[in-house]
Amino acid sequence: MEKFHLSPAVRRFRFVGILTVVSVYLLILVGGVVRSTGSGMGCPDWPKCFGQWVPPTEASQLPPDYKEIYTAQRVAKNQKLARTLQRMGFAQVAGSIFAHPTQYIETDFNPVKTWIEYVNRLLGALIGVFVFLTVAFALPYWRRDRTIFWLAFASFILTGVQGYLGSLVVSTNLLPVMVTVHMALALVIVALLLYAVDRARWGQGDVTSRLPEAELIDASVGMKRPAAALQIWLWAALLLTFWQIVLGTQVREQVDIVSAAADYVGRENWVSKLGSVFSLHRTVSAAVLLLNVYLGYEIWQLVQKRLRNLVTATLSLIGLEILAGIVLASFALPAVVQPVHLTLATVLFGVQFLTLLAVVRARKSTETIAPTDAPRRVVA
Repeated sequence: MEKFHLSPAVRRFRFVGILTVVSVYLLILVGGVVRSTGSGMGCPDWPKCFGQWVPPTEASQLPPDYKEIYTAQRVAKNQKLARTLQRMGFAQVAGSIFAHPTQYIETDFNPVKTWIEYVNRLLGALIGVFVFLTVAFALPYWRRDRTIFWLAFASFILTGVQGYLGSLVVSTNLLPVMVTVHMALALVIVALLLYAVDRARWGQGDVTSRLPEAELIDASVGMKRPAAALQIWLWAALLLTFWQIVLGTQVREQVDIVSAAADYVGRENWVSKLGSVFSLHRTVSAAVLLLNVYLGYEIWQLVQKRLRNLVTATLSLIGLEILAGIVLASFALPAVVQPVHLTLATVLFGVQFLTLLAVVRARKSTETIAPTDAPRRVVA
């Protein structure tokens, strides 16, 4: 039986990398709490909060005309952003910034919402430190596997971009396109970090590239080599989940519009007014389920423990995600379930990505670990 021996450098990198990924998921959860509690504009400026590094706790600590002050600051920043976007050829996006109905509306000071948003920002800053440490611990890979270093470095650069996008989300008063791009970029960062950690675990030079017999459910059967079609369908499932999460951000925007139009009363009627985006989101969830059930069945035939564990995790997450969606639709969108629904979807994206990496690795390994006379089956 083969054993994997990870060097101390690999163990340190994997620990910091996994810690960073978990922190990113925690930030996504907290971001969901921010959105579900309506705390996104709890701090009207960035990176400070009401011009202070430690937010105020009472309205008396603010100037009487604080709304006008921060509205003027946001509008000035957005005008500069709009001019930049127009020069880059994004005239429609630039126009949407000032066409959004909340552009000139400033939220009343609420200490609870302010501190919820501030904690979200503190966690974001902490993740920036974790990502920097990930890059530092990836330096030994510069000679051994440069791809790992560049993955970590790219995640660091994108984390900086994410911070800037966060400031734009605030300045544009939660403009839908900004919120969507902010969420999509978070998923890209998660994928980069997961790929780096996974490659460090299985890469040549630290461990053998051949799948060990201990990973097989039945060593007498041997692992079947996945066909190229399976890899393509896994990419399709991953992109479908990505699209579903983007649709979810758009549904959330519709909830904000409907709730504001209803003056935040009659919550039980909001779902019926969400329109086609919600219907499409619900339909895509069925497609996500069916495609992953099919993929789960095919991957299960590969008789590898890790792949079967990933299949179990994927289908379990989809089940929980659908259950959360049913609760949201049937019980007037309870705020406590909204961040859970979002976080489950992003965790599902991560598990699907790890499954894709595992299948790609299996295709690159030997076709079977079993004796040459053992029966083989290629999964289509």
